[in-house]
Amino acid sequence: MKKLFLIIGAPGSGKTTDAELIAKHNDNITHYSTGDMLRAEVASGSERGKIIEKYISQGLIVPIEIVIETIVNAIKSAPTDVVIIDGYPRSIEQMIELDKYLQKTDEVLLVSVIEVRVSEETARKRVLGRARGADDDEKVFNNRMKVYREPLEEIRKFYSSINRLVVISGEDSIDKIVQEMESFINSRL
Repeated sequence: MKKLFLIIGAPGSGKTTDAELIAKHNDNITHYSTGDMLRAEVASGSERGKIIEKYISQGLIVPIEIVIETIVNAIKSAPTDVVIIDGYPRSIEQMIELDKYLQKTDEVLLVSVIEVRVSEETARKRVLGRARGADDDEKVFNNRMKVYREPLEEIRKFYSSINRLVVISGEDSIDKIVQEMESFINSRL
């Protein structure tokens, strides 16, 4: 059985960096970033990649079917029994669809959803400071924050109700955040 940890957080919260470092420190953990999986599809030049590009370039959410398919395939084919996926779920619909999938399978257990919480000011400085691509300008950042915040309370409420939500401050140093998150994950294995 695969043990799944989801990491959510605002754009610029550090969730991808945190997850990458944890996987690097632990041979038994595989990390996937929803954003990286989708960007890889775009880079491949496939028809699905072209569709994904239209959404990402505007800071919009990629259609649920494409994301669920990508995530499910990644979890099932992961080389380890512990999988961390960051950047998911980003909507109530994604949360519900993933929950439906998890209810129907005994191959994957959702152990926890970790929210890396940062202020909007911190997120803005980080995203606009890195300027990684077309999705890192002020207008797109504002849209991404709006898209992130809209379903957030309902996502928190749902995962809290099933005792799966844990909040970690993303305002500390990377080392401190990673250490706290890594300790938490290892305590659940």
